[in-house]
Amino acid sequence: MQKQLVKTGDGSHSFYLPEMDEHYHSKHGSIAESQHIFIQSALLYKAKETEQLKVFEVGMGTGLNVYLTALTAQKNKLKIEMHSIEAYPIKIEEAKKLNYAEILEESASIFYQIHESSWEELHKINNYFHLLKINDQLENFNLKESYDLIYFDAFAPEKQEELWSPEIFKKLYKALNANGILVTYCVKGIIRRRLQENGFKIEKLKGPVGGKREMLRAIKV
Repeated sequence: MQKQLVKTGDGSHSFYLPEMDEHYHSKHGSIAESQHIFIQSALLYKAKETEQLKVFEVGMGTGLNVYLTALTAQKNKLKIEMHSIEAYPIKIEEAKKLNYAEILEESASIFYQIHESSWEELHKINNYFHLLKINDQLENFNLKESYDLIYFDAFAPEKQEELWSPEIFKKLYKALNANGILVTYCVKGIIRRRLQENGFKIEKLKGPVGGKREMLRAIKV
């Protein structure tokens, strides 16, 4: 699919897919959205309980969530193993167009290492962060391991309906450890109900500044 590079509200880049009429990130700010939803409301929230975490991501996309997680792990000395699934990976040439390292004032080498590392193998990205990239469709993938956190960052339900199904949420619930957390930007009623029907306790939280008003944190109870 053809991608168009766009600048979002906080100055950070995203890609726009004209064929789907969908952005990879919030138009209000790629980094702001990822930091608020996945790092502040999930990773650092869960890190209050333990300094060793296992994370599963639905939709690696541009690799921004992986990059922020790797940086957060190093900064906070958190031992993190992250597995990220993506059916349609971006190319390294596309990754090198993205300005995340520049905006964050961090080295781009980690971001490039994330994209250049081979798939289906566990890689050490820094002293605190290990990454396994999975090139597959979630609906076909057998989740054999268990996780403390799930970043649910698929495209919107109207764009990727198959990833927001009751069956997917059942699969993800089973893959979470007790008191494990799933976070997502989507707060639609039908999605909340599907999560609740599969055993999750739902929390509505304030969304990122300038973006969606609310986000969801779902806890396995």
